[in-house]
Amino acid sequence: APKDFKKPKPANMLITKKNRVAILSFLFKEGVMVAPKDFKKPKHDDVDVPNLQVIKLMTSLKSREYVRETFNWNTFYWYLTDEGIEYLRGFLHLPAEIVPATLKKPAGRAPRADEG
Repeated sequence: APKDFKKPKPANMLITKKNRVAILSFLFKEGVMVAPKDFKKPKHDDVDVPNLQVIKLMTSLKSREYVRETFNWNTFYWYLTDEGIEYLRGFLHLPAEIVPATLKKPAGRAPRADEG
């Protein structure tokens, strides 16, 4: 490339507040987010927003260490960190008693007949 050639800056992703709140609310409620690596997919499987917006917003949260990311079989997996929980609790104006599903204790189960 010629030396005066400048690489174009990546365009910033503008996500409406409605979509941002929808993505972050789902992430907080579940504690995890999954998205296929498909930038042209018109709608995410769990949230009614374009898949690309989910990927870009989660990438932003990852850069601030609010989520951990795993990538396997062309699928992104993001896990909320403790810092991310605190950030989202403030962003979504949630009380401390509300916690993601990943932190909830499983409901006690009745003992089976073959257990003492």
